[in-house]
Amino acid sequence: MSNAARQTDEIVIEVGQRHIREVNQDIMAACATGRPIRVVNTLSRHNLGVGLPDNVDITFEGSVGYYCGGLNTGANITIERNCGWAAGEGMAKGHITIGGYAGMSCGAAMIGGTIHVKGDAGPRVGVAMKGGNIVVEGKIGYQSGFMAHAGRIIALGGAGESCADALWQGEVWVAGEIDSLGVDVDVIEPTPEEVAEVDAILDPLGLVDSSRNWRKLVSGQRLWYFESRDASAWLMI
Repeated sequence: MSNAARQTDEIVIEVGQRHIREVNQDIMAACATGRPIRVVNTLSRHNLGVGLPDNVDITFEGSVGYYCGGLNTGANITIERNCGWAAGEGMAKGHITIGGYAGMSCGAAMIGGTIHVKGDAGPRVGVAMKGGNIVVEGKIGYQSGFMAHAGRIIALGGAGESCADALWQGEVWVAGEIDSLGVDVDVIEPTPEEVAEVDAILDPLGLVDSSRNWRKLVSGQRLWYFESRDASAWLMI
């Protein structure tokens, strides 16, 4: 389909000062048509596009507030500029592209799918995530990966303080400087096979670069089993 035909086929939904429940009802109704959706005049409003179904292609013009794309169950979501806290929180599958900055807790508790942030991301990227992938072209903020149970956070522009604090079985991959590591983190050199797996995630995004010096951050596993004689390690969290 040509771009002109695609734009003609789009359903356009206005946000403005309308009640968010009414806007989301219009979005869900548009999802049922199978046509692409463009949401305009977003005004950085919160809770847009929550719980979107599979096989939906939706674009939010401009910036959005917190929780955009939360509980996504398979939609392809594009946010053209910046987003507030918790974009894609709890998503099960699908794809979210954020054209600018992503606020705190991007991808929190997600269990599947991919979030691609083209700018920097705020604190606690992927906090408590349980699957899926988060790719950040810029720098991830303070305590990103905190208590990530599974999945990968891939930061191409470095990481802030307390990175990968208290990980479980999640992984944080960093190319660039890390301001400081969190509690109970091991830094290991990935195998070529593991690098190939990450490149397979980056390739559809046009972000593969063989010159990167990856650091793979994983749990040191000291916090997995509480020992009273090692309580000081827990008190550091």
